Amino acid sequence: MYQIPDLKQIETLRHIGVLTSGGDSPGMNAAIRAIVRTANHFNIEITGIQRGYSGLLEKAFVELNSENVCNLIQRGGTTLMSARCKEFHLRETRELAVQNLREQGIEALIVIGGDGSLTGARLMEKEFGFPVIGLPGTIDNDIYGTEVCIGFDSALHTAVNAVDRIRDCANSSEHFHIVECMGRNSGALAVHTGIATSAELILIPEAPWQMDEVCHQLYQLRKSDRATSGIIVVAEGGNTGISYEIQKQLTELGIDSLVTILGHIQRGGTPSPNDRLLASALGNAAIHYLMAGYSNVMVGVERGRTITSDLADVISHRQSLNQSTLKLVSELKPWF
Repeated sequence: MYQIPDLKQIETLRHIGVLTSGGDSPGMNAAIRAIVRTANHFNIEITGIQRGYSGLLEKAFVELNSENVCNLIQRGGTTLMSARCKEFHLRETRELAVQNLREQGIEALIVIGGDGSLTGARLMEKEFGFPVIGLPGTIDNDIYGTEVCIGFDSALHTAVNAVDRIRDCANSSEHFHIVECMGRNSGALAVHTGIATSAELILIPEAPWQMDEVCHQLYQLRKSDRATSGIIVVAEGGNTGISYEIQKQLTELGIDSLVTILGHIQRGGTPSPNDRLLASALGNAAIHYLMAGYSNVMVGVERGRTITSDLADVISHRQSLNQSTLKLVSELKPWF
């Protein structure tokens, strides 16, 4: 379990808000539950904001207490619902959001989400002095300031289980199976899935590759009868249709292949035990850090303990794959 520092309470908070923003990820409900129960332990009122920043503008407030977050930890998605809010890029929109919070009597806000959500939180604090704490919630696992994000482990389990099933099909036919993982511009989910499933090829943005070269190598492999089937795990990499482009070029070379876009099955489903523990620790820590006077920070984890990082640093950096992971891929791949 993650170690939470013993912090001295210097703030007397009576009312805290919480919202989930951007793409949902498994474990967000566990974080909400931990926030509510920890706050209630210290007699702090918690208000949930539905549909992220959009709901904040619409005053979509809902009371949260220990009773209505019971039986929540094992549920995927987010009970508060989530949304992307383009209007939040405007300063006057953020000013209205802060005004709505203050009118509701909310003294601080906890935001669970990715880099866009954390950017919104930082601007509310920077521009209007409203206390905020961020928690990293994204299956992309690309948030700076934490070793792992809420939802990544669950998404990895889902992707690995899917590829294991596809492997059964690959072993029963003479097809290459191209499996595309989510991750935007991060290859974290794809590379961990590929390693865990012994994929024959892993294609990620962090290790540049050329389409023609990859397809030619697969052609040579098939021609030499070294392999008649296999799994190719591809990170979406912000490139729509990349898996189908690979399939198209393989078809032109006379190689049969099938494409599976894992898509939103990676976001949904029951959160893994690791995500439940991570989210519980981060939600609990968020309350303690707020009571200790912290603001404009994100709570993450490092080496088994919770840490804080300035939101300005978090949103100006990107969590990159470590070199040891890339080295492992290079040394384990069986073909090239």
